[in-house]
Amino acid sequence: MAESAQSKSYPCEQCGGTLHFDPQRGSLHCRHCGATRLVQENAQPVAERDLFEGLSTAARGLGASQLRTSRCQECGATVDFSEGLTATRCAFCGSPRVLEQAENRSLIRPGSLLPFSQSREQSSAAFNRWLAGLWFRPSNLKHLARIHELVGVYVPYWTFDAEVDSRWTAEAGYYYEVEETFTNRDGQEKTRKVRHTRWEPADGWRHDRYDDVLVCASRGLPPDLANRLRTFDTTKLRAYAPEYLAGFSAEEYAIDLERGFAHAKASMDQSQASRCAADVPGDTHRKLEVQNRYSALTFKHVLLPVWIAAYRYQDQVFRFLVNGQTGEVVGKAPYSWIKILLTVLVSAALLALAYLLARSRQGDV
Repeated sequence: MAESAQSKSYPCEQCGGTLHFDPQRGSLHCRHCGATRLVQENAQPVAERDLFEGLSTAARGLGASQLRTSRCQECGATVDFSEGLTATRCAFCGSPRVLEQAENRSLIRPGSLLPFSQSREQSSAAFNRWLAGLWFRPSNLKHLARIHELVGVYVPYWTFDAEVDSRWTAEAGYYYEVEETFTNRDGQEKTRKVRHTRWEPADGWRHDRYDDVLVCASRGLPPDLANRLRTFDTTKLRAYAPEYLAGFSAEEYAIDLERGFAHAKASMDQSQASRCAADVPGDTHRKLEVQNRYSALTFKHVLLPVWIAAYRYQDQVFRFLVNGQTGEVVGKAPYSWIKILLTVLVSAALLALAYLLARSRQGDV
């Protein structure tokens, strides 16, 4: 059973056409007459929320999951918002439809977003540059790769802030050398220095602060690609305004706040282990144990811009993503095993030559 929902579109006041958000102009734009209209900015500040208050809100559960529909104000057709979508297009006239914020089924609604600033054309050009710069790929890849349509999507993310106090214990290792006597293969007695390690107990503590640790809350993006998008500048977040979504798709979160924080905490735990390891004195270490205490935990629910597409090469499909704010490209590409094999063979030949030259200088050959 479908659920009726309130949505909105943005008609052009000059020609009656439909306004779309234009990333390059940073405003709404009519593709028919060229008219523009500024986005009505939300006056609310981009604020952090207390994590435990958010977890309490989320524990009350999500709303119903039935299909939501809305009547298109342009052509009168019924627009379906499939599971998880909050912005889409009318299948009959193509006009953008954005659900009212009150229709968002998630109890934690997005409070801010990064608007698209990379156009479809700019993102396509960034993809071509990315292809051209790949190593060990087929030489004809950039000429034969055929891109499926780029789709702009506002992807849900969680951001987390935290202060972390870490106490660690380990065994610190200090290198020292001992001169030893040995007999070479010609029966001659020689001496050489052998490195040993002296182990001593060590401990310490440190304090660190994390700001806007990002966790993708969508299940639609391949995790191995989504986790590689690193260049979002969250200092430029703007308060949520539905006009930014006009002409794009947008999702509700599928990974809830509790699971999102678990991902963020695992990432911060790993980072703290690396930082504590760097604090251990000496030349090396072992048996490192770290205990973390978290405080000042806050979060934001944000929408971040991503261009999503795939390309076909020799009947195989490879996916890629383009950061809609910075143009960063992450994706998958086929390897040229011939190039890899040739590189391995050349490297092996160079190593063998270097070894023979070294033996020759020592008078062993």
